[in-house]
Amino acid sequence: MDRIGAFFIFCNTLHCFADSIYKEISGKAVMTTEDQEIIAMFFARNELAVAETAQKYGALCMRTAMNILGSREDAEECVNDAYLRLWHAIPPAEPSHFQAFVLTLTRRAALDRADQRSRKKRFGDRCSAALEELAAILPAPDDVQQQVEDSAVSEAVRRFLDALPEEHRTMLLRRYWYLQSSREIAREMGITESRVRVTLMRLRQKLRAYLEKEDLL
Repeated sequence: MDRIGAFFIFCNTLHCFADSIYKEISGKAVMTTEDQEIIAMFFARNELAVAETAQKYGALCMRTAMNILGSREDAEECVNDAYLRLWHAIPPAEPSHFQAFVLTLTRRAALDRADQRSRKKRFGDRCSAALEELAAILPAPDDVQQQVEDSAVSEAVRRFLDALPEEHRTMLLRRYWYLQSSREIAREMGITESRVRVTLMRLRQKLRAYLEKEDLL
């Protein structure tokens, strides 16, 4: 398994914790009346549902895609792809956190595109920076136990995250799920940038030690 593939596994493992901090990240109610109305439009197969979603969350989707891809053109195509995925997902899906659901589809679309671009070694700056930070705790390129270790690493990361204090888990999610910079994390969490950098460094060290203990590195 190459480190790019392992990076995507690590990031996608964070998804199971994303909803748990949705309210803290967004600073908004979990589900608004407007969100419920948009979901109802999807169920009615009213094509205006996509337009309403774009009007409300388009800028946030673009920022999410840009953080990963670093290209406005690619991000725009990615967001359009996410809207198509949304149209096909609802129904049957009936998300309880509409914004989180939309951003998850956007992020998956962006990661799919980044995965395609990885074959040409082309990443957005933020994605490249995150990959570099995690290089020391990702499986080596010559690992031949891909299928087994993909699942094992994912489960180990899940256990590690589940045992963390909420602040530390939120910090990891902001950095490697939302790809926020240390400065953005510090500003939105009301702490110093130095504290963010030091905490993230220690968390990466702890995760590496944990994976080594589990014989996954």
